[in-house]
Amino acid sequence: MRRTHPVRTLITFLVVLAGLYVLMALSHTWTPRLGLDLSGGTTITLTAKNSTGTGAVDQTSLELAKTIIQQRVDSLGVGESAVTTSGGNQIQVSVPNMQKDALVQLVGQTAQLEFRAVYQVSSTANSPATDQATALPEIPALSSARPTAVTSPLPTADSARKTLLTSQLAWVPSTADTQDFSAYNCGDAFPDVADQPLIACLRTDLATTGQSKYLLGPTLLEGNLVTQATAGVPTNQLNWAVDLSFNTLGADLFATATTYLATQTSPMNQFAIVLDGKVISAPSVSAEIAGGNAQITGSFTQQSATNLANVLKYGALPLTFEVSSVDNVSATLGADQLRAGLIAGAIGLVLVLVYSILYYRALALVVVSSLSMAAAGTYSLMVLLGSSMGFALSLPGIAGAIVAIGVTADSFVIFFERIRDEMRDGRSIKTSVESGWHKARRTIVVADAVSLLSAIVLFVLALGSVKGFAFTLGLTTALDLVIVFFFTKPLVALLVKTTFFGTGKRGSGLDAGHIGPAHQGTSGIVRRPVVARKKV
Repeated sequence: MRRTHPVRTLITFLVVLAGLYVLMALSHTWTPRLGLDLSGGTTITLTAKNSTGTGAVDQTSLELAKTIIQQRVDSLGVGESAVTTSGGNQIQVSVPNMQKDALVQLVGQTAQLEFRAVYQVSSTANSPATDQATALPEIPALSSARPTAVTSPLPTADSARKTLLTSQLAWVPSTADTQDFSAYNCGDAFPDVADQPLIACLRTDLATTGQSKYLLGPTLLEGNLVTQATAGVPTNQLNWAVDLSFNTLGADLFATATTYLATQTSPMNQFAIVLDGKVISAPSVSAEIAGGNAQITGSFTQQSATNLANVLKYGALPLTFEVSSVDNVSATLGADQLRAGLIAGAIGLVLVLVYSILYYRALALVVVSSLSMAAAGTYSLMVLLGSSMGFALSLPGIAGAIVAIGVTADSFVIFFERIRDEMRDGRSIKTSVESGWHKARRTIVVADAVSLLSAIVLFVLALGSVKGFAFTLGLTTALDLVIVFFFTKPLVALLVKTTFFGTGKRGSGLDAGHIGPAHQGTSGIVRRPVVARKKV
């Protein structure tokens, strides 16, 4: 048999495990993120309406909107979030570890994503976060002639859409438009109508100093023409940028629009990306952008570039939504359930340990050590996955971890029983450990592979919190393989080199009187375990 180096293997395993805790120290994170049922969070109910405001909501559109919102939420990470439909016209979004305002900002962006030409820009200090009550001179009220609903939906035919774009680019603000722009304060309501001008401000979470308001022309392009948007750092550059791509119609319209905008002077060489009546970005154009691919550069951070990419990618919803309710979920009930779950897990663990001590005697040391390493590895991975991927531990996830105790115990039983079988066939203890391992490892791998495959299928097909159970079960099953191969087996190989285990002392779990009767060979001779004996 190939020689193994148990000490080297154990040292490597312990170094890797210690490395996980070093990563936890570097990230200053020592506890796992908790799911909605354990730490609390926010639940938002969105009510869908048709663009006309009347009639039944198309269920296909509702499912598409649910998918887009799910993608927005999933961009936060694997966080036990849940997006469900109810009542035929509502979408309910539940996200853990997230404040109400942040979640409303994320999923409450329910208007159609638009690209509009910029005609005038003005800076103002009327940011809602920094407003102070002061006496102001009277200013003219906004024109009452503004429409309150879409009066002329944009045509769907490509030729008609291209013809309309030409007239939209030729639009010029009227005197009433400029008066409205002067009178407008950020925070005022202004109707967002595709074929009409729009006065909008930079979204407050993007404003760094004061606020900026924009006078924008009719919609040039819609968000559903965008096929892809990604954030990254371009080659040979230091700053973040956002790359976006359009479909065939969008590429033609964008090329026509940028050709026109490139000939204008600032700020009319800019186009604004508008979502929910707020300006997300307003990049300038210096040349025609053909081919349907564009890159937006500027003073982006990683977070702002990623946010813009998510807006471009997931911004357009097929329905109009309003936030019906926002509820903060308390973790009080979850804390009680967590306590009950941990007690159940502790009882199961104690029973496994008691069984191991009664049946395997001193070999229970291997069980205790291996389960301790499994617990340490599982905890560190949950903490690191929480900070890197957004994984949140929930009650179903804890159930998956408890089930993993049984999976790990199965591996011990298979290995130990194989060793005993080899000893009953008359082999020495050291030989039995090696030959028993070679026979047991195939069974252990197959059993864990079946469990891991079940967890993967469940994770792919399940919804909501069941994914947490599947993810945790898969994680702990994969970790069980690592523990058995790189800790349990090397530890047993080291123990049998000691006098107590290697000579089968009473109470070691490998003594001849404890492993049961010897097998009777085909020749009729009874073969008993061969153990090393000291010479007198």
